[in-house]
Amino acid sequence: MSSRKFVSLLVLSKKIYSKDPRILSRSLNTMTTELHSENSHSCGIRPYSEIPGPKPIPFLGNTWRFIPYIGDFKIEEVDKVSTCLHAVYGDIVKIEGLLGRPDMVFIYDASEIERIFRQEEKMPHRPSMPSLNYYKHVLRKEHFGNNAGVIGVHGESWYNFRSKVQQVMLQPRSARMYIGAIEEASQSFLRRIDRIKDENDETPDDFLNEIHKWSLESIANVALDVRLGCLDDDAPLETQKLIDAVNVFFKNVGVLELKIPFWKIFNTPTWQKFVNALDVIVDITRKYTDAALMREKTSGDSEKELSILEKILAVENDTKTASILALDLFLVGIDTTSNAVASVLYQLALHPEKQAILFDEVARTLPQRNEKLESRHLDNLKYLKACIKETLRMYPVVIGNGRCMTKDTIISGYQIPKGVQVVFQHYVISNQDKYFPRSKEFLPERWLTGNDVLHAFASLPFGYGRRMCLGKRFADLEMAVVISKIIQTYKLEYHYDKLDYHIDPMYTPKGPLKLKFITR
Repeated sequence: MSSRKFVSLLVLSKKIYSKDPRILSRSLNTMTTELHSENSHSCGIRPYSEIPGPKPIPFLGNTWRFIPYIGDFKIEEVDKVSTCLHAVYGDIVKIEGLLGRPDMVFIYDASEIERIFRQEEKMPHRPSMPSLNYYKHVLRKEHFGNNAGVIGVHGESWYNFRSKVQQVMLQPRSARMYIGAIEEASQSFLRRIDRIKDENDETPDDFLNEIHKWSLESIANVALDVRLGCLDDDAPLETQKLIDAVNVFFKNVGVLELKIPFWKIFNTPTWQKFVNALDVIVDITRKYTDAALMREKTSGDSEKELSILEKILAVENDTKTASILALDLFLVGIDTTSNAVASVLYQLALHPEKQAILFDEVARTLPQRNEKLESRHLDNLKYLKACIKETLRMYPVVIGNGRCMTKDTIISGYQIPKGVQVVFQHYVISNQDKYFPRSKEFLPERWLTGNDVLHAFASLPFGYGRRMCLGKRFADLEMAVVISKIIQTYKLEYHYDKLDYHIDPMYTPKGPLKLKFITR
């Protein structure tokens, strides 16, 4: 529709509908939409309906694809599903007709992801988690109130909470203050490895669970200044109970979000497992948090480094904010960091030539095993950081994240309506040769200083922007400390069939992680 035609229709509408402003308003809206649509087509912008993707069926839409036995999408193989969708449909794919939840649009273009992130608003929405949102805001509202943290929370509530805690959480200097606490947990882990490995120096089948214990111990040290004793032979039973609950939470949240949401109608077994797991996490973390708050009131030690809990209290003087932050750290910090460490150790065992380079770097930086780690040491462990980045490029523990559109948006040349969940498929993107040449090879060297060809948005294991992972600085520090101490003490080997990766509930090697730890 030309501008001249639009003006003529506007004048005509005023004459015809001048007695009824509501009719005039509707007429103007219709013409504006028509003009926008025609202009969009003239600019090469295509309608939402034309985005390629698997076709829905009547009533069940695309949700049937996640139903066991009859569906072709397995939650534990979403990595393979995503790779296949990209191969079939290209850099943008629409999954519509998902019962009880908005459409999803998958993006496989790093430049488009960068553009979306650069333009994000003050309060960006991540794809919603209705199950966790219901738990926090309805089922257990008496505990969370209007202060529900950052996980599964959006809008003003999220923004106010994030604003209160991000200065403590995201400053690099702030995280570095906890090197000693994290090193202490890492040394406990090394002693644990020495006790549990067999006569062939191999770890047991459930070694990943031992790494979970290290992660929990580290978080407790940093967040609450408490030693849980997770890695002791007589570890408290509730620490394993907490680890199990976090695993149950993550394993069931995907089922609740992607399959037919019967839980919204009645208490399904999956929903009950989910709620019970969250109750355990809340109860145990509240116990430890309350004890830490009590110690903070009675402690007269002004010399020791404050825990995160104490720092938030000092800044905000709000025990509720401090307690909810501690809960979020336990909820999403145990499995993610421990699975990342497991994956790095496995890749180093598979690539002895890279492990040798790393050992040389660690030996130069820390020639004495009993030497305490300091910031200057970590600054010199550049190849270690490259090994971590390369592992998380190839095998990110969370294979994608995204945004829920808060307004109509143009993405990859298509009109995306408000409310659609746009998912950035980082796993597929970061394993493409167009972004990382020889992408199937483990090449930590690609991350070393001077390499300017890598796309900054092609590998984002911690997300980006206003909703970047709050615990990123601490996760980076925990991984660097524990891996450096392990490589300093042990040579890693793996002598079994190569493991595939799957989602369980993080993206992790599939099968027993029987690593060989040979004392150097």
